[in-house]
Amino acid sequence: MSIEVFRDAYGVPHLRAAGPRELARAQGRVTALDRAWQLEVERHRAQGTTAEFLGAAETGWDTFARQARLTDTARRCHDRLDAETAAWVRAYVAGVNEGLAEGAGRAPEFAATGLAPGRWEPWTPLAVWLSTHILFAGFPTKLWREEVARRLGERWTELFASDGPGTAGSNGWLVSGARTASGAPLVAGDPHRFIEAPGVYQQIRLACPDYDVLGLAVPGVPGLAHFGHAGRVAWAITNAMADYQDLYREHLRRLADGRVEALGPDGWEPATAHTETIRIGDTTGPAVTEASEVIEVIETARGPVIIGADGRGGGSGTGTAIGAGTGSGTGTAVGTGPGGTGTGGTGTGGTGTGGTGTGGTGTGGTGTGRTGTGSGTAGRVSAPDAEQAIGAERAAGPGQATGSDSAVVHEWEAVSLRYPPRVTGELGFSVLPALLRARTVADVDRALDRWVEPVNVVQAADADGGLLHRVAGHVPVRDRANVLRVVPAWEAAHAWTGRAAVMPRAAVDGHAVMANARGLAAPLGVEFAPPHRAERIAALLGASDAWTPDAMAAVHADTDNPSARRLLDRVRAADGSALSPAARRVRATLLAWDRRMAADSTDAGLYAAVRGAVVRRLAAHPAFAELREPAPYPALFRPWLALGARVGLALETLLVTGPVPDADVAGIVGAALEEVAAGDAPPAWGVTHRLAPWQALPDPDDEQWPGLGGDHDCVLSTSSVPGYTDRSARASAARYVWDLADRERSRWIVPFGASGVPGDPHHRDQLPLWLRGELAPVITDWNDLVREDLEQD
Repeated sequence: MSIEVFRDAYGVPHLRAAGPRELARAQGRVTALDRAWQLEVERHRAQGTTAEFLGAAETGWDTFARQARLTDTARRCHDRLDAETAAWVRAYVAGVNEGLAEGAGRAPEFAATGLAPGRWEPWTPLAVWLSTHILFAGFPTKLWREEVARRLGERWTELFASDGPGTAGSNGWLVSGARTASGAPLVAGDPHRFIEAPGVYQQIRLACPDYDVLGLAVPGVPGLAHFGHAGRVAWAITNAMADYQDLYREHLRRLADGRVEALGPDGWEPATAHTETIRIGDTTGPAVTEASEVIEVIETARGPVIIGADGRGGGSGTGTAIGAGTGSGTGTAVGTGPGGTGTGGTGTGGTGTGGTGTGGTGTGGTGTGRTGTGSGTAGRVSAPDAEQAIGAERAAGPGQATGSDSAVVHEWEAVSLRYPPRVTGELGFSVLPALLRARTVADVDRALDRWVEPVNVVQAADADGGLLHRVAGHVPVRDRANVLRVVPAWEAAHAWTGRAAVMPRAAVDGHAVMANARGLAAPLGVEFAPPHRAERIAALLGASDAWTPDAMAAVHADTDNPSARRLLDRVRAADGSALSPAARRVRATLLAWDRRMAADSTDAGLYAAVRGAVVRRLAAHPAFAELREPAPYPALFRPWLALGARVGLALETLLVTGPVPDADVAGIVGAALEEVAAGDAPPAWGVTHRLAPWQALPDPDDEQWPGLGGDHDCVLSTSSVPGYTDRSARASAARYVWDLADRERSRWIVPFGASGVPGDPHHRDQLPLWLRGELAPVITDWNDLVREDLEQD
């Protein structure tokens, strides 16, 4: 077998091989040479072993990855692959293993951390894909809704509804040939993710006698799952914002012989349990030392337990009082905590409230009884239905439900995660080689019928004028409550039906837009992005009937901020006579502002400063006092559970509705104007709105990261946390324009470069173009590429 590697002026690899498997091997090998450090970080993240070389800060992720059974799920999905797809994936893995040692020798991060390159298994690409997307559906938002309902009241459960952290901001649009200069369709857009360095997308071309496709690959995964141009057909995706993962409130008990059982709809049932050891490297000293932490991995019939597997409830303390005490006295407790005494034990630490316990995760979780104080949501099992269910099982006597004669020594609350690949054993990987072989939108459409996760809105077009606008993925049919909240595992109504929802589709009339907004995918989810980006893109597209690839760059880079309107309306309504002269000047400047979040705009900087002050003051309002208390869940989920961030994302809503009285909102806006007026004049937006990429091994030179234009609801979506930081961790992870008239007129760009190796000429050579909103040319003529001396036999 021989492979050929060519590079364009930006170092983008163009690969040519004799067949699909040889090409997959070449893709794996070149990716290992260019991005060895990135690949190994992703492999370790999937396995839950990053703390070994990155330190204790990664323990939370490692615990989640292991308890969620990511690698075991990947193995299951790999075992169910058809023979052809499995061989194709194995070829990619073989290429990665061939190139890792050499690639690691180029990457200084290996020496800096003491990490040695490991070996990829056949299932590793599936594990990387799963770990990359496991949080895409935003299941931690259900924990947030639980907290809102419990602390503010049921009526406010969806008050903060908006696109959740790390899940949205992507744009995509499809323009029919009737609206382009060439008469052929254009497919364009930009996925927005947390920006990582090296980037999450890899520009690459894959050519063999069967196909010739270029696009954006996910390093560690073969093929071009999300964005590709095969010459006669092209495709792209955005996050559909569908809800397809559920959280279950579990009641668990441990028997004297060590076995664990969970309360299901039919009574107590076996759960699997084992321990794993997380090795933790201490990277803070002159020499790397190592500690370890033992975690328990439990799985019920619903799914893996991801909160409370340690026996301390669904939060950070113990669990819920069940028939405990009469308020402040001790009483009969169902022993919890590490020192649980078992059913009927005297709960010296378990004082319940009102004799039944109102749920919660008490802070005294080491006592011999179950505490009933605290604020944990996932542990709220003291509702009458749960009490009756558990009481009935207990009345039957120890072990009656399962036929066990082993005594119960410990009971507690936890939260399990149910997600489609874990249930079905399918991840959709057979779609990947089918996409590479596609020649028409009908081929793309048929292939995507088998897609599973994540659930995406897909757009495609072909050279014959065919157009496609649909949702692809697996959304289980189940009770509506599952979509909104954490649901009780013991209620049969919350079981999955075994059916999948029908994926919506729509005809394309002139153009179609996908921007995470409520629309095509509305029946499949709860929280969507506001309509601003989708509406703005549609308005821009409607302004021309002669679109070209080069003209699309202006759409990508648009900085109009429609979401500013409501705050500006509040500023306009402020009583000018009650404001100081300086605050009146701030008000006048904002009302004259053009709403563009340009990096060099001082008016945009002023708006951001006032917005931040409003967000902080709203979050500090007494109406939200209960939500300011930390939620009792692992730190990994804090981005979804922080009140300040939630207020910032939901500011448009909170300015016109919610528990804060309207008069108080008006007062907050006035006070924010005074606060900003009293301080130094805010700088231009790009001075504070600087890029903040995630790096596994952070670069100590933070000053190198440039300022950005755009904002969360601009087409140029560059998200920060208003009121707390203007730094942007999320932005365009790539931009593309696929031309179906001539592929070489297509355009693309990534934030950094083709190489993940510091010091390489192509490590960050695309950053200046990306910052300016420009796109790099797509070169397809082999004669215009430089061949590398890289032949493998």
